[in-house]
Amino acid sequence: MSKPIKIFTGRASRELAEKIASSFGTSLGSVNIIEFSDGEFQPSFEETVRGADVFIVQSTFPPADNLFELLLMIDAAKRASAHSIVAVMPYFGFARQDRKDKPRVAIGAKLVANLLSAAGVTRIMTMDLHADQIQGFFEVPVDHLFASSIFLPYIESLNLKELCIVAPDTGGSKRANAYAKYFDADMAICYKQRKKANVVHNMTLIGDVKGKDVVLIDDIADTAGTLCKASEMLFKEGANSVRAIITHAVLSGPAHDRLEKSGITELIVTDTIPLKKESNKIKVLTVADIFADVIKSMIQCESISSHFIAV
Repeated sequence: MSKPIKIFTGRASRELAEKIASSFGTSLGSVNIIEFSDGEFQPSFEETVRGADVFIVQSTFPPADNLFELLLMIDAAKRASAHSIVAVMPYFGFARQDRKDKPRVAIGAKLVANLLSAAGVTRIMTMDLHADQIQGFFEVPVDHLFASSIFLPYIESLNLKELCIVAPDTGGSKRANAYAKYFDADMAICYKQRKKANVVHNMTLIGDVKGKDVVLIDDIADTAGTLCKASEMLFKEGANSVRAIITHAVLSGPAHDRLEKSGITELIVTDTIPLKKESNKIKVLTVADIFADVIKSMIQCESISSHFIAV
């Protein structure tokens, strides 16, 4: 007898979860979240999950309530005797804290991994981690998917004759190199220096972009400071046009104003994080079909390697 499959969501990712459930061929399970007057909340499953393979969709972008809500839902599923509990985290928050880069700081990504394990998760499904080594923070399987499977066809559809792939910082050079190899295109790197978080102090270009149609590739855009400063520099170096492809559109603080004032033609993002504000410059591509396909493959014990090979 096959185990029932149930997909649930927290409040942070309801729109994406509905798309995933629809693509999978089902509807979302019923969850009720009680809120107390002091801000405390309590999720409860309004249907049985006993013996079921449970998938809980929730991106853990700020506030931290989104992470804690996911943890409570995992704990609730465990205590309700679910057979397995898969945390589907399209955006894995706190991933930028993947190491001690200065004295007396936390490794937030490892702490989140410990919390998820303690809550009772049996598998993690996520996309474009900020650092690949985060997979090793878990003692449960991690399906690390890549958004390149939707970005590559989009770039091809643009028919850019003088395509040049650019990494906005040295940390993104591996990702940019994979895209450049796929398209057999030129590549350049923006070398940036920071004096504090979210503030780019200085930036220089490694490579030639003169006469090129540039596509910047990165996993996260937070305040968009790096993207906008990079685009300004690229135009000064002779680029014809500048577009940016970003998996996780955090877009906090002055990000939207910066993008509107910048020379960036288009910002292409996924729906791992819901947009706070619409913009004519921002195009959203959904990752729902990717996650639905991987869930189907996992249930049928089929290989999903094609979904987590970068390019």
